[in-house]
Amino acid sequence: MSTDAVTADAPAAAATDPATDAETGVLAAARAAALAQPDLSVLTRDAKDAVLLAMADALVAHADEIVAANAEDLRAADEAGIDPGLRDRLALTPDRVGAIAQQLRDAAALPDPVGEVVRGGILRNGLELREVRVPLGVVGMIYEARPNVTVDAAGLALKSGNAVVLRGGSAALHSNTALIAVLRDVLVEHGLSPDLVVGIDRYGRAGADVLMRARDWVDVLIPRGGAGLIRRVVENSTVPVIETGTGNTHVFVDATADLDQAVAIIDNAKTQRIGVCNALETLLVHADAAEAALPVIARRLAERGVTLHADDRARAVLEAAGTEAHVVPATDEDWDTEYLSLDLTVGVVDSVDDAIAHIRRHSSGHTESILTRDLASQRRFLARVDSAVVMVNASTRFSDGGEFGFGAEIGISTQKLHARGPMGLPELTTTRWTVIGDGHVRP
Repeated sequence: MSTDAVTADAPAAAATDPATDAETGVLAAARAAALAQPDLSVLTRDAKDAVLLAMADALVAHADEIVAANAEDLRAADEAGIDPGLRDRLALTPDRVGAIAQQLRDAAALPDPVGEVVRGGILRNGLELREVRVPLGVVGMIYEARPNVTVDAAGLALKSGNAVVLRGGSAALHSNTALIAVLRDVLVEHGLSPDLVVGIDRYGRAGADVLMRARDWVDVLIPRGGAGLIRRVVENSTVPVIETGTGNTHVFVDATADLDQAVAIIDNAKTQRIGVCNALETLLVHADAAEAALPVIARRLAERGVTLHADDRARAVLEAAGTEAHVVPATDEDWDTEYLSLDLTVGVVDSVDDAIAHIRRHSSGHTESILTRDLASQRRFLARVDSAVVMVNASTRFSDGGEFGFGAEIGISTQKLHARGPMGLPELTTTRWTVIGDGHVRP
């Protein structure tokens, strides 16, 4: 990275134009993070874990202040008429602050990926060759209405040796400000630069635009949020992007599925928490199972208040069964929609191949699950569905870094380069080669 792209202490307040203010302030913040990051590279695992554990304790100790700051964001959100799914993501309670703190403790308990030897050995000429995991450097995050991401991103970045620049959106401004202040205080208490964790929410949308162009200081940018936010970052960023896609997730009920299991899994996948990317959005049912399965599934979902956007075949089955579910005709747009609400698109297909074809056409590449007792169907689904996570007889809600044992996740990547699926600590590293010789010259 260049060391002269911006003056370190350039005063953001000196500019009067908001765009200029953002340009100056964000670049100064990114530069400060880049200059602070090398100090992390030499910290032992014990030292990094001590910081994470102290951060967890500090969050719990300041939970009342954090929840009070979050209440300001919730009041503004309610006045703006924010949808229930986003409001659920935004809301913090003492229990949720405790859960966020636990994610830091879980991360502290995980192995440190930095320094891991991926491969290597001694060449025929005696050179010692090693491919070793090293931090990415400075990780930028652009996300919205998810204060838990603020802590997850900071904790995972620090454990993997990275500094982090956070843009969490105006909807969570007070929450993120309070959380980052706690984390930065802990860094100072441990003799580290507070600029290892910096927030740029005060610069608004203009700040996000500058972060996308801060290539001199930011090594990778990770967006988390709705389709519009992710598309905007992917299309406009000059900083390399790891795309975390939207979650148009599918469950396919095969002809041989265990009906009791299917009802429980679909209920959990759709209603356990609606405002998250691994919540179920499209249900496909094999024609041979539809008459028996759809009415039972619909009754359970009706109890939860779910609206079914059903195709003609599914509606015919439901109408014949006389269910009390709220059913509306599915539109072409419904098949591509991540609702993040109590809505579910439902269709009937004639075979596992038809289900696979439908998923490949409409999926966002996040998570898909087949419910089946047939080994051939299971193998075919696993082999031919091209998504980041593919499941058998399990709820899509398990598609999560914490559930996978990663301690937390920085996001769920739906692209194919560098990282795919839930991204934990190893995905926040890259590799470099070390070569050790003894006077070697190439002949």
